[in-house]
Amino acid sequence: MHVLRPQFHIEEQRALDFARQRGFGTIVAADERGPRASHVPFVLGERDGRAMVQIHLTAKNPLVPLADGSRRFLLIVAGDDAYISNDWYASRDNVSTWLYDAVHLSGVAHLRDMDQNRGHGDALLAVAEARLPKPAWDLAQMEPGKRESMLAAIRVIDLMVDSVEGQAKLNQHKSDADHVAVASRLARSEESGHRRLARKMQALRPGLNYEVP
Repeated sequence: MHVLRPQFHIEEQRALDFARQRGFGTIVAADERGPRASHVPFVLGERDGRAMVQIHLTAKNPLVPLADGSRRFLLIVAGDDAYISNDWYASRDNVSTWLYDAVHLSGVAHLRDMDQNRGHGDALLAVAEARLPKPAWDLAQMEPGKRESMLAAIRVIDLMVDSVEGQAKLNQHKSDADHVAVASRLARSEESGHRRLARKMQALRPGLNYEVP
């Protein structure tokens, strides 16, 4: 990740927490034909004191053979983003930009044996179902033949994370007046992602005179 300015940097533990909470991203690796990518849910855990991302892909996905224990994979975890018009600022002569937050996790990818598929499925469902206001659904409730057929169609990959890069570009370098003007504009947006960014901006500088919709 190209870090634009130090004040946008997300420290490592917060970056990992961000990725864990999102639980969905884009996995990227390259072969002789160039980069390949897939959008994947994931579980972020730990092994031997190191962060580990576990994903699954369909067995025919061209990324599967690339998880050879030596090749590096990159997981891009994006948060919300918003276009900021230059006339939203309180001061003159700003430029239009985008605000966003995102985390990159990278490391060597290892293909797991097929007997790990059920454990991965259980772990992934447990995390995803816990986010919903209902009793958790699990694989045990699925018709056994269908369940085993689906599990046999995937391959599980462990990404042993050795690089964590996070960036939250939230106008940290702007004046209080400009910060308030943009956060207040985003807070009035119809898009929920914009409103989430506004709340993050407000948390960075509490006590300022923000407009509350």
